[in-house]
Amino acid sequence: MARGGRFLMPIILIAAGVIGIADLVERPRYQTYHTVDIVQLVASGMCFGVALARLLARSRKPPGA
Repeated sequence: MARGGRFLMPIILIAAGVIGIADLVERPRYQTYHTVDIVQLVASGMCFGVALARLLARSRKPPGA
């Protein structure tokens, strides 16, 4: 994968997670969660998890690899 892809993918995943959570919080029915809201929250959490895993995997690689 190109060097730019290593940095771009976690940023895109974090942005997707932030957008999903911000959209959920801005809804007027924030106090009463529905199934769609829970799925969106889980998907946002998955985006954050994948981004964190990619960042940690990149930081654990030796500089020459």
